[in-house]
Amino acid sequence: MLINNPLYMSDIQKILSAKSSWDTLKNSSFLIVGASGMIGSFLIDTLMTLNKKEGANIRIGAMGRSISKLKQRFLAYQEDELFTMLEGDITKGVPTSERFDYVFHAASNTHPEAYATDPIGTVMTNILGTQQVLDYAVKHQVTRTIFLSTVEVYGEALDNTTSFSETDFGYIDCNTLRAGYSEGKRASEALCQAYIEQKKIDVVIPRVCRVFGPTMLLNDSKASSQFIMKAARGEDIVLKSKGEQLFSYAYVADVVDALLFLLLNGQNGQAYNIASPEFNLQLKELAQSLATLANTKVIFDLPTETEAKGFSKVNRALLDTNKIRNLGWQPIFKLEETLSHTVAIVRENVL
Repeated sequence: MLINNPLYMSDIQKILSAKSSWDTLKNSSFLIVGASGMIGSFLIDTLMTLNKKEGANIRIGAMGRSISKLKQRFLAYQEDELFTMLEGDITKGVPTSERFDYVFHAASNTHPEAYATDPIGTVMTNILGTQQVLDYAVKHQVTRTIFLSTVEVYGEALDNTTSFSETDFGYIDCNTLRAGYSEGKRASEALCQAYIEQKKIDVVIPRVCRVFGPTMLLNDSKASSQFIMKAARGEDIVLKSKGEQLFSYAYVADVVDALLFLLLNGQNGQAYNIASPEFNLQLKELAQSLATLANTKVIFDLPTETEAKGFSKVNRALLDTNKIRNLGWQPIFKLEETLSHTVAIVRENVL
């Protein structure tokens, strides 16, 4: 189990130690939709560690589509009275009448193969799933909802924009299969604004860059995840392009830290970019860093037809993080330690 890995737990402890007090969250309750995903699972481990270390008495509902996956991922918490597993498809509603103070909607297909093979699910988990989450928030008078959006809402820059601030937007060809994820997130953001205005609920929208970390799923087909898997196995890293795409990245621990920061400090209705500027990298730079770490090499290969369908057409997507930084947040982790930690943890606990 990941929580038995010293490196993994040291990263969680680093987050918890960065804030002087977590008293605001004591005796509260969280519903995490998409609990077994990369971000949702790290968030749950962080909150459960806060319970253990600080006696925070935080009650957690972990929702996912597969009870078997939830049981496998959260085996350590099954006997904990503060932890409940909820099986269900979020497009059909939240499978409990219990009220939670805070809701995190982190459920979505988030990798290229899923965009290509389950395009309907990709769109609907965002749009219908978000509607169900917001209806739950209205019915149960949820204190705050966090809807996890994405860098992909920005599309491709139409001018010489070097990085996207929250008020910038580029071009997305909506008449393509690959647009389902981006447009689904865009529509979901608009739905959040509609509910904020008409139903008077509280929603904050973090727009998350490309994320990596040890809670990645084995079937994750994102380039960064594939690179990490190869490095963990000691294999050559395969690039399916020239690797010139320039993206913002962030470590999953920094993302969870930012989400908790926005839960406590974000403004209702506002969107906030989450990224680590030190992690602005070309894809080939990321590949080479991991290859060097694993003492292997980078090789180039052509993508399959299915792989190509799921690829983003965007070649540059950097996020301007001044808005969240001006509130007082900044990333904690350095690039080298995040890559080495991820590879080491994946090698020991995932493979």
